Amino acid sequence: MTAAPPPWADGHAAVVDLGFGDAGKGVTVDLLCARRRFGAVVRANGGAQAAHNVVAPDGRHHTFAQFGAGTLAPDGPVPTHLSRFVVVDPLALAAEAGHLAALGVPDPFSLVTVDRRALISTPWHRAANQARERARGGGRHGSCGMGVGEAMAYALARPEDAPTVGDCAHPARLRRKLRRLADHLDAVRRQLTRTGTGSSGPPGGSGPVSGPADPDVEECVEAYLAFTRGVRLVDEGYLPRLLARSPVVFEGAQGVLLDEWHGFHPYTTWSTTTTANPLTLLAEAGRPGDARRIGVVRTYTTRHGAGPLVAEDPALGAVLAEPHNGTHPWQGAFRVGHFDAVAHRYAVAATGGVDSLVVTHTDSSVRAGGRLRWCAGYTAPDGSPLEPSPAEAPAPTRPGTAVDGASHLARQERLARALLAARPVLSAMPASPAEAVGEALGLPLEAVFGGPTRADARVSARQPPRAWTPHGRADPPVRTAVS
Repeated sequence: MTAAPPPWADGHAAVVDLGFGDAGKGVTVDLLCARRRFGAVVRANGGAQAAHNVVAPDGRHHTFAQFGAGTLAPDGPVPTHLSRFVVVDPLALAAEAGHLAALGVPDPFSLVTVDRRALISTPWHRAANQARERARGGGRHGSCGMGVGEAMAYALARPEDAPTVGDCAHPARLRRKLRRLADHLDAVRRQLTRTGTGSSGPPGGSGPVSGPADPDVEECVEAYLAFTRGVRLVDEGYLPRLLARSPVVFEGAQGVLLDEWHGFHPYTTWSTTTTANPLTLLAEAGRPGDARRIGVVRTYTTRHGAGPLVAEDPALGAVLAEPHNGTHPWQGAFRVGHFDAVAHRYAVAATGGVDSLVVTHTDSSVRAGGRLRWCAGYTAPDGSPLEPSPAEAPAPTRPGTAVDGASHLARQERLARALLAARPVLSAMPASPAEAVGEALGLPLEAVFGGPTRADARVSARQPPRAWTPHGRADPPVRTAVS
C-alpha cells in the first residue's frame, strides 16, 4: 500500500455499487475513512436492508446497515448522517448500535444525526411487505422482507399518513399514524386473502395470510421516543453546513443494477441506487457536482435472489462461497457468475458516469481454481448480439407525489425478459483482472482489494490529486459506456 493518501481523499466522495449489490461499498468507505478524516459518512439511500460487511485488520466484523461504514476507522469512528433519502428503522438501528458497542465503539448513538424529513419503516411495513412477498409464491421479486419498499409505496400513496423521523418526537401524532398503519396492514391481509394468494409460511407457500403477532402501538411509540433521545434530529439546514465545513463520504446502498428506474423490473428496489441522490443533496447545498464519484465492482458478478444474471455459473458458487453471504429467507439464494462487462457498462451509463473504480475480490481467480471467465457480450436466443442500454428515468415530481413511470417500467420489464433469455459470450479471464476491468469500463483504478480488509488494499497513485475547497470545483469530463 502506498504511503500517500489516494486522490479521492481530497474532497467529497460518492461511493456507488456498479452491480447488484455486495460489490464492496463497505470496505471502500472503510478504506477512505482510514486514510483521511471525514466529517461524516452520509447515507444517501436505502434503509436497514443494506448489508455492508467490514472486517477490520484486527478481526472485528460488522455488517453495516444504517450506520456508516467509517464507524470502525482506526483513528476513531467517523460520524453518520442519515439523509432525507434514507428510510430509517429505529428498532434495527438500536440493534446495530448494540453490536457496535460490543465491538468497542463507545456510545454509538451519539455518532448519528438524522434528517427529520426521512421516512421510518415500522413493524407494520415489514409485515405488509412479507405478506405481499409470500403471496407471489414462485414469482418472488427478491425482497429483503424488511418493509423499506412498503414504506416508500405507502408514503407515495398516503403522504399525509406516512410516519417520519420527526414524528417520533411527537407521541400523539406518531400514535395516530401508527394506528392508521395497523389498519393498512389489515387491509393488505384482507386483499391478499380474497385473491387466495396469501401464505402463512415461508415464501412460496399457500394458505391464508397471517404472520407473527401484530406489534403494539404504545410499545412502538415508546421505543421511537427513546430513539429521538439517543440520536440527534436535524433540520434541512444541517447537511449544507456540514458540507461547507468538511469533506464527507456519501455511502450508497445496494447496486445500480437494482435501481428503481434503471434496474430490470420487477426485480428491483424501491430506492435510487445511482449517484443521483448524493448529487441532489450537493446541489441543494449549493455545491453541484462537488464530489468524486467512485464505482465499486467485483472481479465476478453476484446477486441475491430472482432476476437476470446472464453470466451465472452455479458451479462457481461452491468454490467462491462467502462467509457473509448465503441464502436469505426472503431474498433467496446468493447467486454467482463470471465477470460481466456488459452489465457493468450498463451500470456506468445508468448512473451518468463515475470518475474512478475500486475493484474488489481480485483473489477470486485463484480461489476459483481457473474456472472464472470473462463475459464480454450477450446473444439473444436467435443468435443476434444484445447490448442493453439505459433509458432516461422519468423526471421526479414534488415530494409525496407519484411519478408517472408506467411506460418506463414496462420498458425495463421487457429488458428484464430479454436478459433472462440471453446467453453470455465467455472468454478466458485476463491475467491481470483488475487492470482489465478498468480498461473494459474505460476508468482509472483507485484501489484494488485482494482480500477482505483495508490492509489488503492496493491504492493507486496514478491520478493527480484535486484540492478540495469550501467553494467547490468543476468536475472533469466523464467517460461513460453507452451503447
